[in-house]
Amino acid sequence: IVVHEIFGLTEWVRSVADQLAEAGYIAIAPDLLSGQTYSGVDEARQAISQLSDPQVMADLDAVAAYVAKLPASNGKVTAVGFCWGGGTVFKFANHNRDLKATYVFYGRGPTDRAGAENIQGPVYGFYAENDARVNETLPETTEAMKAADKTFEPQIYPGAGHGFMRAGEAPDASEANLQARDASWSRWKSLLEQL
Repeated sequence: IVVHEIFGLTEWVRSVADQLAEAGYIAIAPDLLSGQTYSGVDEARQAISQLSDPQVMADLDAVAAYVAKLPASNGKVTAVGFCWGGGTVFKFANHNRDLKATYVFYGRGPTDRAGAENIQGPVYGFYAENDARVNETLPETTEAMKAADKTFEPQIYPGAGHGFMRAGEAPDASEANLQARDASWSRWKSLLEQL
């Protein structure tokens, strides 16, 4: 399950799902804004902020149940999210005990044991060195996961900025974002192969 950024289901998120499919995985990117379109980023952010956690969790439960039953599926469901989606999949891992692994790209995690105690599979973090807003929560998340005896393996990519997966694909990508993107894809695919 590929959970989009705060901008909604963009062409970039679709391209991530395509790249996963090209690597041999079933990839579904649900539109958590239900097909609504917005004239700008601010409108999309406003709409995302109106979504309730129970509704988002119910939508993701439906996606997980659907993908697990596809004829080509081996039944092992994982979730990945970017920025807002990264924080969302961290919550989803605590909500849905059937997830085999969770991949959080520059998203905030739980800050207390209750936000981590139901997580069953490992959580792998992909973070940018130049992302103080998100990284300031990493010590609390690490402690919450440790207190709940859960696996959390964050990696911080040197010199990269928030959103490096998208930014690393841009024609004018900085060297740090490009390297972080490439290293993250490599690490992520390696982790997926271990399932």
